[in-house]
Amino acid sequence: MTFHRQFLLALLAAAAVAVPPAALAAADDGPVYGPELQGFDYPAPVQQFAFTSQGEAMHMAYMDIKPEHANGRTAVLLHGKNFCAATWGDTIKVLSTAGYRVIAPDQIGFCKSSKPAHYQYSFQQLARNTHALLESIGIRLATVIGHSTGGMLAMRYALMYPEQTEQLALVNPIGLEDWKALGVPSLSVDQWYARELATNADKIRSYEQATYYVGTWRPEYEPWVQMLAGINRGPGKQQVAWNSALIYDMIFTQPVVYELGALKTPTLLLIGDKDTTAIAKDAAPPEVRTKVGNYPVLAQRTLKALPNARLVEFPELGHAPQMQDPVAFHKALLDGLAALPANR
Repeated sequence: MTFHRQFLLALLAAAAVAVPPAALAAADDGPVYGPELQGFDYPAPVQQFAFTSQGEAMHMAYMDIKPEHANGRTAVLLHGKNFCAATWGDTIKVLSTAGYRVIAPDQIGFCKSSKPAHYQYSFQQLARNTHALLESIGIRLATVIGHSTGGMLAMRYALMYPEQTEQLALVNPIGLEDWKALGVPSLSVDQWYARELATNADKIRSYEQATYYVGTWRPEYEPWVQMLAGINRGPGKQQVAWNSALIYDMIFTQPVVYELGALKTPTLLLIGDKDTTAIAKDAAPPEVRTKVGNYPVLAQRTLKALPNARLVEFPELGHAPQMQDPVAFHKALLDGLAALPANR
């Protein structure tokens, strides 16, 4: 047995997580990417914003797409936990064609950005990083569009920088309920780390099929499975898994639901009603699992809580409506942003 497998099995045993040998073998199949997603192509040139945070030099990858016929507005796209800036490819094209300058960053800890050995992750910190990036390229006002965990970040950004946030669009954001308060058990960072070390393409695909695409599957979804699986197969596997564990802990412990009433920015909610996302609900008792991640209920509750919002629901779509039905989603996005007032 190699040292790596011994190390992995010891970690899993310490966290009381059982993983069959077949799952470990599956993790070695398919493409392999570096710890900053080296080898995986993005839909536009990737630039790097170098800065210092918490005493450490790091860099934040981003795409900056300037339109042929500018409308004078900027859209910032914030990815989710199991996503990267590259997964916004279709949305980038639609917004750019509509005249927006589009900025799509990879947050610290994700994809092509730095994965620090030690970092105090918070949505406030990620919002500060994003704001610093935008300032560095001369953007003072933006429409901020966030999906999933990126929706949590978008809301935090608007709470911290209301004068710089023209509009918000939130695509199946999480953080709209407090899972711990509802009975989902808190996992330690070590437990999250063991889970992330044990991930593989089959597990990722199964989860995405059930949650993102409502049990359906198409070939164009597979690159996003391999994007995640490939970075977890690569030489930076432990580094990637450790940052992912810290990020999961951040998501679980920092719900935004209690601050929705303070969010004054004009907001568009775009919700796939078949979504059932709730972090760590698989560790919860059955009676808890059934009451969390109910997006039709969360959508209506959030609409009532936000002072200045409108809601568009997709009754048959899941957690990633922008990928499951891009035509319907992008029409709703453009129409919705046009109908919203702008915070100028």
